[in-house]
Amino acid sequence: MAKQTPPVLKDLKKVIVPSINYEVNKYISYSQLSMFSNCPFQWGLKYRDGFKVFEPSIHAVFGTALHLTLQNYLTVLYEESGVAADHLDIETDFKNALKNEYKLTLEKNNNVHFSTPAELAEFCDDGIQILNFIREKRATYFSKKGWYLVGCELPIVLNPIKTLEKVFIQGFIDVVFYHEPTNTIKILDIKTSTRGWGDKEKKDDIKTSQILLYKKFFAEQYNFPIDNIEVEYFITRRKVYEGGDFPQKRIQEFKPAAGKIKINKSLQLLENFLNQVFDSEGNYNKIELEKKPSKHNCHFCPYRDNKDLCDKNEKIKNISKFN
Repeated sequence: MAKQTPPVLKDLKKVIVPSINYEVNKYISYSQLSMFSNCPFQWGLKYRDGFKVFEPSIHAVFGTALHLTLQNYLTVLYEESGVAADHLDIETDFKNALKNEYKLTLEKNNNVHFSTPAELAEFCDDGIQILNFIREKRATYFSKKGWYLVGCELPIVLNPIKTLEKVFIQGFIDVVFYHEPTNTIKILDIKTSTRGWGDKEKKDDIKTSQILLYKKFFAEQYNFPIDNIEVEYFITRRKVYEGGDFPQKRIQEFKPAAGKIKINKSLQLLENFLNQVFDSEGNYNKIELEKKPSKHNCHFCPYRDNKDLCDKNEKIKNISKFN
């Protein structure tokens, strides 16, 4: 006999998230906060000044394909049955998702290939191994005892700072579960990684602020007690070290500290960002933004080879399009 849907779950699914009027309002995302924290000048070039550069990445293609395949698997698992989920051909589903996402990215890149057949085959095999591991161990990671799926890619759209009425934050939460016996929400953020997270990543306040902000904003958007919300990073490893006494698993679970102090720290990071780049009317501030050159930042910066836009050895030229 099918389980009855808990009233709380019904209420959560009824929530209508508002849309943004892009002609009047500005919106930001966690990725903008992350970029600004690494290098405010890079954020300014891309989002304020309009110098958008598209850089395709096999890692991004892989991540999107894995998210789509895993989210579909979880949807079938919780909304239909474990038997139905196990009958899914997740290998073919992932291959098709990887192929389709690569094709879409290739078109955005003016049909210039950014990977090789050998690399694509390697990433495809890695994804299949991850998904097969999850399917084999699904009872370990995804219990159905009292748990319900609220949804995948659950939207967040709200005004994070009341003094900036025309600035909204927009995001999508990978997976949200509801546990009826404890009236608890679990926010799951899926991350793809080559070898997992070490202490550096776990202690990175910018990296962990994403899920803490989602906790705060989910409570507000969906009218759910914040103290009853748990958060967890579900990190998938493409490569694992299988030798030694403690072989690695394909999945790494990480639950960052998510109390009031940590959430307030993340909110302060967000508020500092917004108050620096927007005026009270929601327009971009015409200020010179700090440049933070470093081996890491400059290596991954899409403007690293454009000296007209950014030369870390020269004074920045004022070429902003908003003037």
